[in-house]
Amino acid sequence: MTIAIIAHDGKKAEMVQFLNEHQEILHSKNIKLISTGTTGEKAKRAGFEVDALLSGPLGGDAQIASGVAEKKVDMVIFFRDPLAKHPHEPDIFMLMRLCDVYNVPLATNPATAELLLKGL
Repeated sequence: MTIAIIAHDGKKAEMVQFLNEHQEILHSKNIKLISTGTTGEKAKRAGFEVDALLSGPLGGDAQIASGVAEKKVDMVIFFRDPLAKHPHEPDIFMLMRLCDVYNVPLATNPATAELLLKGL
Protein backbone atom coordinates (compact mmCIF):
# COMPACT_ATOMS: atom_id res chain seq x y z
CA MET A 1 0.00 0.00 0.00
CA THR A 2 1.27 3.45 -0.88
CA ILE A 3 0.27 6.45 1.23
CA ALA A 4 1.06 9.99 0.13
CA ILE A 5 1.79 12.48 2.91
CA ILE A 6 1.64 16.23 2.39
CA ALA A 7 1.66 19.07 4.91
CA HIS A 8 1.59 22.80 4.44
CA ASP A 9 4.37 24.72 6.18
CA GLY A 10 2.34 25.43 9.30
CA LYS A 11 1.38 21.74 9.58
CA LYS A 12 4.69 19.96 8.93
CA ALA A 13 5.55 19.48 12.62
CA GLU A 14 2.04 18.14 13.18
CA MET A 15 2.56 15.64 10.34
CA VAL A 16 5.84 14.39 11.82
CA GLN A 17 4.17 14.06 15.23
CA PHE A 18 1.31 12.13 13.60
CA LEU A 19 3.75 9.78 11.86
CA ASN A 20 5.62 9.19 15.13
CA GLU A 21 2.39 8.41 16.96
CA HIS A 22 1.37 5.90 14.27
CA GLN A 23 4.70 4.39 13.32
CA GLU A 24 3.68 0.94 14.57
CA ILE A 25 0.80 0.79 12.09
CA LEU A 26 2.92 2.24 9.30
CA HIS A 27 5.69 -0.31 9.83
CA SER A 28 3.53 -3.35 10.53
CA LYS A 29 1.40 -2.97 7.40
CA ASN A 30 4.37 -2.70 5.00
CA ILE A 31 3.28 0.77 3.90
CA LYS A 32 5.30 2.75 1.40
CA LEU A 33 5.29 6.51 2.03
CA ILE A 34 5.66 9.10 -0.70
CA SER A 35 5.49 12.82 -0.12
CA THR A 36 6.01 16.28 -1.42
CA GLY A 37 9.58 17.51 -1.03
CA THR A 38 9.86 19.40 2.24
CA THR A 39 7.36 17.22 4.08
CA GLY A 40 9.36 14.19 3.00
CA GLU A 41 12.65 15.67 4.15
CA LYS A 42 11.19 16.38 7.59
CA ALA A 43 9.78 12.86 7.81
CA LYS A 44 13.16 11.41 6.78
CA ARG A 45 14.89 13.42 9.53
CA ALA A 46 12.43 11.83 11.96
CA GLY A 47 13.55 8.38 10.84
CA PHE A 48 10.90 7.45 8.28
CA GLU A 49 11.65 5.98 4.87
CA VAL A 50 9.94 8.29 2.38
CA ASP A 51 10.21 8.84 -1.36
CA ALA A 52 10.16 12.64 -1.55
CA LEU A 53 8.96 14.17 -4.80
CA LEU A 54 9.08 17.85 -5.73
CA SER A 55 8.03 20.53 -3.29
CA GLY A 56 4.29 21.25 -3.48
CA PRO A 57 4.57 24.69 -5.11
CA LEU A 58 7.07 23.27 -7.63
CA GLY A 59 4.80 20.44 -8.78
CA GLY A 60 4.82 17.88 -5.97
CA ASP A 61 1.05 18.07 -5.43
CA ALA A 62 0.58 17.48 -9.16
CA GLN A 63 2.97 14.50 -9.05
CA ILE A 64 0.93 12.92 -6.26
CA ALA A 65 -2.29 13.68 -8.16
CA SER A 66 -0.80 11.86 -11.14
CA GLY A 67 -0.07 8.87 -8.89
CA VAL A 68 -3.71 8.89 -7.77
CA ALA A 69 -4.92 8.93 -11.39
CA GLU A 70 -2.51 6.13 -12.30
CA LYS A 71 -3.76 4.05 -9.33
CA LYS A 72 -0.30 4.09 -7.74
CA VAL A 73 -1.43 5.94 -4.58
CA ASP A 74 -3.88 4.18 -2.26
CA MET A 75 -4.42 6.91 0.33
CA VAL A 76 -3.57 10.59 0.79
CA ILE A 77 -2.95 12.30 4.12
CA PHE A 78 -2.78 16.04 3.47
CA PHE A 79 -2.58 18.30 6.51
CA ARG A 80 -3.73 21.54 4.91
CA ASP A 81 -3.52 24.98 6.44
CA PRO A 82 -6.99 26.36 5.68
CA LEU A 83 -6.12 29.80 7.04
CA ALA A 84 -3.23 30.55 4.67
CA LYS A 85 -3.07 31.36 0.96
CA HIS A 86 -1.05 29.00 -1.20
CA PRO A 87 0.26 29.85 -4.67
CA HIS A 88 -0.37 26.29 -5.84
CA GLU A 89 -4.09 26.16 -4.93
CA PRO A 90 -5.04 24.80 -8.39
CA ASP A 91 -2.77 21.78 -7.85
CA ILE A 92 -4.24 21.22 -4.38
CA PHE A 93 -7.80 21.30 -5.72
CA MET A 94 -6.81 19.00 -8.60
CA LEU A 95 -5.39 16.48 -6.12
CA MET A 96 -8.51 16.59 -3.98
CA ARG A 97 -10.76 16.28 -7.05
CA LEU A 98 -8.82 13.27 -8.34
CA CYS A 99 -9.09 11.57 -4.94
CA ASP A 100 -12.86 11.92 -5.33
CA VAL A 101 -12.85 10.79 -8.97
CA TYR A 102 -10.77 7.68 -8.25
CA ASN A 103 -12.31 6.97 -4.82
CA VAL A 104 -8.99 7.32 -2.99
CA PRO A 105 -9.30 8.01 0.75
CA LEU A 106 -8.20 11.56 1.59
CA ALA A 107 -7.62 12.88 5.11
CA THR A 108 -7.09 16.61 5.53
CA ASN A 109 -6.70 16.61 9.32
CA PRO A 110 -5.23 14.33 12.02
CA ALA A 111 -8.61 13.07 13.28
CA THR A 112 -9.61 11.77 9.85
CA ALA A 113 -6.12 10.43 9.15
CA GLU A 114 -6.22 8.45 12.38
CA LEU A 115 -9.54 6.89 11.43
CA LEU A 116 -8.16 5.89 8.03
CA LEU A 117 -5.08 4.27 9.56
CA LYS A 118 -7.16 2.42 12.15
CA GLY A 119 -9.21 1.07 9.24
CA LEU A 120 -6.15 -0.70 7.88
